Amino acid sequence: MNRNRLLLGAVVALIVVVGGFWIFNSVLGDTQPASGPMTAIPITVQPTSAPQPTAAPANPTPAPTAETVAAATATTAPVAPTEAPTAPAANTAPNEVIRYQIAADESKVSFRIAEDLRGQRVEAVGTTNQVAGEFAVNPSDLTTAQIGVIRVNARTFATDSSNRDRAIRNFILNTDQYEFITFTPTIIEGLSGSGALDQPFTFTIKGDLTIRDITRPVTFEATVRAESAERLVGTATTTVKRSDYNLQIPSVPFVANVSDEVVLTIEFVALAVRQ
Repeated sequence: MNRNRLLLGAVVALIVVVGGFWIFNSVLGDTQPASGPMTAIPITVQPTSAPQPTAAPANPTPAPTAETVAAATATTAPVAPTEAPTAPAANTAPNEVIRYQIAADESKVSFRIAEDLRGQRVEAVGTTNQVAGEFAVNPSDLTTAQIGVIRVNARTFATDSSNRDRAIRNFILNTDQYEFITFTPTIIEGLSGSGALDQPFTFTIKGDLTIRDITRPVTFEATVRAESAERLVGTATTTVKRSDYNLQIPSVPFVANVSDEVVLTIEFVALAVRQ
């Protein structure tokens, strides 16, 4: 009888050890590093038609004579323009499409999520600069702007807790299998007119956000400003639900009531790529 109890105890202890080892590795074990530096997926730029020259009228107005010019000058005061013309961007030809790529070393992607940590409500924040994407903009006609696929390396998110980081990579995002989070824009709304330096433009970007193997439609609220013809700065923010992507939180000590809503923000600098 004692021998059987000892054997049973040994089996239970083995199960506990193996189970603990499995839980540790599945939640807090080491993960794969980023596979390499981020590169933008090139956009297939849509051609922009050049403005057509104005046709000469069938019956051109006769050239004014010296007498008519003198009379007009004497009776008509010069009219000041009601609005100053917008100066074209330096080194940019009219109707030229400029390609921009996100500069990772000057950009940041972050997520924010609320949780109870040791009984206190806090906001967990994770950030990475491993983001890539490409834009194509005609400063003379912003309605033709294009935004390519935005990719973020999920293996590189970092918070203020290494244990949380490993849990995110191992258990929540499963980054060994799904290295990248991608956003594929489909519609840009609210962007029109022509570009001007230091003028912020606010608009929305609708598209498909893929986290792990699940894709859902989302809408980013974006603001972009041209610091120069060569440099754009901006932010884009959206809120998603963990439940929409089946992102489960592991049961760990001291953490409870993790919010279902996650705020995603891209703060970027994009630099012109001249062909």
